[in-house]
Amino acid sequence: MRSNDHRLLSPVAQEQTRRDVIAALRGGMRKSVAARTFGVSRTSIDTWIGRVDDGGLRALKSGRRGRPKESRLAGHQSATIVRLIIDRTPDQLKLPFALWTREAVRDLIQQRCGLTISVRTAGRYLKRWNLTPQKPMRRAYEQDPEAVRRWKQKEYPEIRRRAKRENAEIHWGDQMGVRSDHQTGTSYGRRGETPVIPGTGKRFGCNMMSSVTNRGHLSFMLFKERFTADVFIRFCRKLLRQRRRKVFLILDRHPVHLSVKARNWLDANAHRIRMFLMPGYSPELNPDEYLNNDVKSNAVGRQRAATQQELILNVTDYLQQTKRLPTLVKRYFLAKDVQYAAS
Repeated sequence: MRSNDHRLLSPVAQEQTRRDVIAALRGGMRKSVAARTFGVSRTSIDTWIGRVDDGGLRALKSGRRGRPKESRLAGHQSATIVRLIIDRTPDQLKLPFALWTREAVRDLIQQRCGLTISVRTAGRYLKRWNLTPQKPMRRAYEQDPEAVRRWKQKEYPEIRRRAKRENAEIHWGDQMGVRSDHQTGTSYGRRGETPVIPGTGKRFGCNMMSSVTNRGHLSFMLFKERFTADVFIRFCRKLLRQRRRKVFLILDRHPVHLSVKARNWLDANAHRIRMFLMPGYSPELNPDEYLNNDVKSNAVGRQRAATQQELILNVTDYLQQTKRLPTLVKRYFLAKDVQYAAS
C-alpha cells in the first residue's frame, strides 16, 4: 500500500481529493495520470464520475464511517421481533430452527422486516434488547394455558384460604427416578480433548418421593420398587407421622394419584390429609421439581456411586443435609414460575 493511499486520509481530506480529481479531469487530465497523481484507483475515479453525473459535486461528500450508531430497525419493528422471540419458537414461525440462535434471529428479521443483516449484527441486536443465550425449559405442547392461569389466579388461592381456615399445611409433592449414569456439570481438560471420568458401566437406580413447604419443611422416602398406590400410601403415612397439623398435599396427575386404592385411602383419612391436583403437563408449577433437579445435579450427577446401595446412601445423605437447612428449601420457591406458592 502506497504512503499516499487515499484510504488512509481523513473523511474531509478524502472529500477534497475527490473534488481535486474531478477538477483535474475537467481540466483535461487523463484518468491514468490522475490516478497516479492523487494515489487513487481508476475504479474509484469512475465511481466518482458516476456520482457527480447523478448528483453533482455534493455527491462526493464523505459519509459516516464505521458501524451505524442507530438501529436499522424501527422502534415498532424491534418491539415486534422481541415479542416473537419471547413468546414463540422458530418452528412456530416456519423457520428451520428449534431454538433461537443468531442465525434464527437474522432470518426472522429478514422474514418480518425485509431487512438483510449479518449474524454478527443479529448478535448486537440481541445484546441491545437484553436477550441472552440460556438453556431452555421444556414445556409440553399438551399444556392448557387457560388451566394454568385458572390454577394460579383462582384454584390455588382458594386452597390457600381453605388451609388457613382448617389450620392445614400445604405440601407440594412429586416422585422421580434417579439413575447412576446421570451426568451433570463440566470438568476442565486440554482444549480439544474431552476429559474422561472413570465410573462403573453398570446401570442401576432408585426412586424417590418427596414433599416441600414454603416454610422450609422437607419430607422424603426412597424406594427400589416401582411407584404404586401402596408406595404412595406408605409415603403419606410417613408424612402424617412427621406433621401434627392437617396436610394439604398438592400433586400432579400421575395415574397412581388417581387410582381407586389411593383415593379410597385418602377418603378414609380426610380428617388428616387432602389431595389437590395441579393442571396437567405443568411440572414448572411445582416447587418440588426444583428439589428433584437439585438432587439429580448434586447428589447423583456430581458423585460416582459404584453400587445401588451407595447411590441410595448418597441421595439420603444429601436430602438429610437439605432437610436440616429450611432456608435452602425455601429457595425452591423463589423461581419465577413458582413464586405464586411462596406465601
